[in-house]
Amino acid sequence: MSIRRLPEHLVNRIAAGEVVERPASALKELVENAIDAGATRILVRLAGGGIDLIEVSDDGCGMGPADMALALERHATSKLPDDRIEAVTTLGFRGEALPSIASVARLSIESRPAGAEGWLRSVDNGEVVEVRPAAVPPGTRIRVEGLFARVPARRKFLRSARSEFAACVDQVRRLAMARSDIAFTLEHDGRRVLGVQAGESRPERVAALTDRALAANSVGLDWAREGMRLGGVAGLPTFHRGIADHQYLFVNGRPVKDRLLSGAVRGAYAEMLARDRHAVVALFLDVDPDLIDVNVHPAKTEVRFRDPAAARGLIVGGLRRALDEAGFRAVQRPAEDAMAAWTTEPVAQQQMSLPPLAEATASSGFAFHDRRPTFFAPPPQARAEVAAEPPPASTQFPLGAARGQVARTYIVAEAEDGLVLVDQHAAHERLVLERMRAAMARGGVARQALLIPEVVELDEVACDALEDKADELGEFGLELERFGPRAMLIRATPAVLGQGDVIGLVTDLADEIRAHDAALSLKERIDHVAATMACHGSVRAGRVLSVVEMNALLREMEVTPHSGQCNHGRPTWIKLAHGDIEKLFGRK
Repeated sequence: MSIRRLPEHLVNRIAAGEVVERPASALKELVENAIDAGATRILVRLAGGGIDLIEVSDDGCGMGPADMALALERHATSKLPDDRIEAVTTLGFRGEALPSIASVARLSIESRPAGAEGWLRSVDNGEVVEVRPAAVPPGTRIRVEGLFARVPARRKFLRSARSEFAACVDQVRRLAMARSDIAFTLEHDGRRVLGVQAGESRPERVAALTDRALAANSVGLDWAREGMRLGGVAGLPTFHRGIADHQYLFVNGRPVKDRLLSGAVRGAYAEMLARDRHAVVALFLDVDPDLIDVNVHPAKTEVRFRDPAAARGLIVGGLRRALDEAGFRAVQRPAEDAMAAWTTEPVAQQQMSLPPLAEATASSGFAFHDRRPTFFAPPPQARAEVAAEPPPASTQFPLGAARGQVARTYIVAEAEDGLVLVDQHAAHERLVLERMRAAMARGGVARQALLIPEVVELDEVACDALEDKADELGEFGLELERFGPRAMLIRATPAVLGQGDVIGLVTDLADEIRAHDAALSLKERIDHVAATMACHGSVRAGRVLSVVEMNALLREMEVTPHSGQCNHGRPTWIKLAHGDIEKLFGRK
């Protein structure tokens, strides 16, 4: 086959494949252009998740008719005053975005520089259809309608309108976070979704776009080294989330998703977070443009550092220093479990009980009590207990008989052939998961209605994700109801979980549904939801258990499949045989 030159319209569609993957990609390019034009106010309007309409209006410098025509040609840009591409300081500079978008949608530009006339230029899938004067305020307004309407091979790969909307919100949130000096407004289907004012401090802007509670549960960063400066906010280790999507990274004001920087954040928090939890951070790294290459990816979401080790060291060192200075600070929100610890309890209970164990355990004669406060009961007794009956012999059970608790985390049991150590949280997490799986196999998890429904405030995208899966979550005993654009009402929880942190559970479920749901099969989704609920419903490390409770946990482990490892693959118990103990003491 001979080599031929491709026609212009096909060249533009190929370029569009690199630049315009989905509505969020086009939106990112348009908002970046508005920022580079010097805008102080940016208004974004979407319809149908951005598939039907994307409109970006700004009060920037505007364009005349000649510049508007040139802007729709490939590789035409105002953002490189000379040929030194490595010295670029603007967000966009390739000059491909507008012609690429115009080749796969209906695009119209209305623009007016201050003191000049306004003009409109419309392009329909690569063909200019209208050029005329227009009465518009100073600045630029760009409308993109029917994205990929004439490219069905691309259109069919778009996700649902809600999913595309979620991706658009994420792009606007990141760009708005990078520029607290610009006011941003986002509307979807006529409803205002996001709005921030110009002039906010960086911590205020970050909190407004993520979680208002972050302002009281974070530390500020201002650290410079080797020609680089790190600023931003870092959430306290106790203010964490179930996925890493709440980590926002910026290099010279450009939102990036970089493995080097993400790895540095993980390294800085390594000794303070569980492996399945992630810090909430917004980090702003300012670097000499000569020390980085931003021309790595067509969407400009990646950067390459000349000295990667120095960048990583700055982030790790800066984060650890800021967290060290925070000292003993912990998250400033009272947990339900913590508040329950201040209530008095019946004498028979003596310690806070586990959530009810399985039927097999109940039949063995162990009693578990309600954690509701009893105001006329005497205060809790000391740790030492008077045995109501002789402790079981260690020879009766494979995992032995409980003899005590170490570090409020590990159960020590004596078995016939050695010493057994059990991680109480890991073990109970597996037991709760297996109970939920068994209940699902029987037709659904029993639910416990809340006397007063809980309200969980989330962003609109998270509420959409939960609402889409409300029926599926209901099978797990979690009854949710939409309560306005940015809140969910919890009416019932899985009975097997007892009284746990239901707000934290719903927040984590929203995160994980958004991050992983589309890539999982139905069975995987069921297991994923069950595992998340089990983690929240299991007894935590640091909880003091009675001997009765410890033995009940051991007995249920002995009759539960897969109880030797937790939901994350870690062992739930280990055994030191008598021979191993004798070796440790030099007896063998």
